[in-house]
Amino acid sequence: MLKTPEEYVQSLRDLDPVVYIRGNRVESVADEPLLEPGVNAVAVTYEFALLPEYADTMTAVSHVTGRKVNRLLHINTSQNDLLKKLEMVRLLCRETGCAQRYLCHDALNALYETTHNLDLQFGTDYHVKFLTYLEYLQDADLTTCVAMTDAKGDRSKRPHEQHDPDLYLRIVSRDDGGITVRGIKAIVTGAPYTHEIIVLPTRGMTAQDEDYAVSFAIPIDTEGVELVSREAGRPGDPGAPFTSRYGQATAQIMFDDVFIPWDRVFLAGEWELAGSLTESFATHHRVSCIGARAGLGDMLIGASVSLAEANGLDPQKTGHVRDKISDLIKYVESSYACGVTAAVFGKETRAGNFIPDPVYSNIGKLLQGVHIYDIFRIVHDTAGGILVASPYPEDMQSPAVGEKLNRYLRAREDIPADYRVSVARLLEDITASYQGGWYSVISISGGGSPEATRLEVMRKYDIEERKSLAEKLSGA
Repeated sequence: MLKTPEEYVQSLRDLDPVVYIRGNRVESVADEPLLEPGVNAVAVTYEFALLPEYADTMTAVSHVTGRKVNRLLHINTSQNDLLKKLEMVRLLCRETGCAQRYLCHDALNALYETTHNLDLQFGTDYHVKFLTYLEYLQDADLTTCVAMTDAKGDRSKRPHEQHDPDLYLRIVSRDDGGITVRGIKAIVTGAPYTHEIIVLPTRGMTAQDEDYAVSFAIPIDTEGVELVSREAGRPGDPGAPFTSRYGQATAQIMFDDVFIPWDRVFLAGEWELAGSLTESFATHHRVSCIGARAGLGDMLIGASVSLAEANGLDPQKTGHVRDKISDLIKYVESSYACGVTAAVFGKETRAGNFIPDPVYSNIGKLLQGVHIYDIFRIVHDTAGGILVASPYPEDMQSPAVGEKLNRYLRAREDIPADYRVSVARLLEDITASYQGGWYSVISISGGGSPEATRLEVMRKYDIEERKSLAEKLSGA
């Protein structure tokens, strides 16, 4: 059953995770001011699923239960599902900047495929257990974080070669009841305000890395789990009109000999398929990243046009402004077009779900990652110095100086100064503040670095066919 935003927030109060921010234990995640923008952002994924105008985009019928579910918990069973997922992420992120919950969708689809393949290859029963877990998530409309990135230690060494064996999360013991794990997952998006943790391996493994080939799901408040989180966005900052309302926290999750029952374990030592699980998640998630940055791009395009007009410049008639805005559109929509193509060219897996085309998903992610600074540069060039020099809201409303500021900072006669300053402040918030730096880094590294996407393009692109074409045409 679909939750309301209010039910989501209340459900967080029913949990008791161990979360630290700035050295202090958080008493209630749902009521912690430093996490409020993150809770608000995820709450939008519940709100939009209940709106009739978004029903086709935000919900789907589960092929497992036949019941209506939030699309963020849906298994893609067609190319249309892949396309709807992309549209959904853009829709959510043009409202929130980063909806975060789409990581759950990507992990569920990767696990659906991989647990099926594990059972075929090893005779295990992971897929049946996963389907039970999937039904539980769908029926309760839960949110999960995805714990994938390990601390990694010395990047030149494999997991089993590290000076400290716990720098990658690992299985330390097994018994009839389950497994016990120890270690850390180092960059976990939105972790504090989720219900469950889904753990995935961060890389391909060898036989010597067997204990590091592990995947499972547990409640966020499981004994032995500790989270150390950053705040979400810029909470309580009146100069941050957007990120004081919506933001994203990232956390370190430490597992101190945490017990996982077998019915929640989806990979335990089958190192041969750890890499394919990682790859499947990355392929799904890179399309999500494309949709997310397109949503952010929608904000930046709209705000840049609005500020140019407030400055008295018509983007349709002023050549240098027209060039800048068209370049913004080019960067945003070229990446998004790759996401659309990845969905349209998506293929059915042996498990029966659909996965995006890996070449186009990686090209689209590469484009948005390497061009994020070009996008921000154009925004800054279009906006001008007011982007970082505008008065604080308190000054614009001050009895002492507010009236004079509103007089002098008006550019176009028919547009109030407060409108111009508010739009400039929004652009500063997203592109030139701490949060702007965050969006830059997450665009490069989130979902895989440019190097990782280039490697996947080279692995998946049919270069030999192109060589054969050149040989045929040249007569070589």
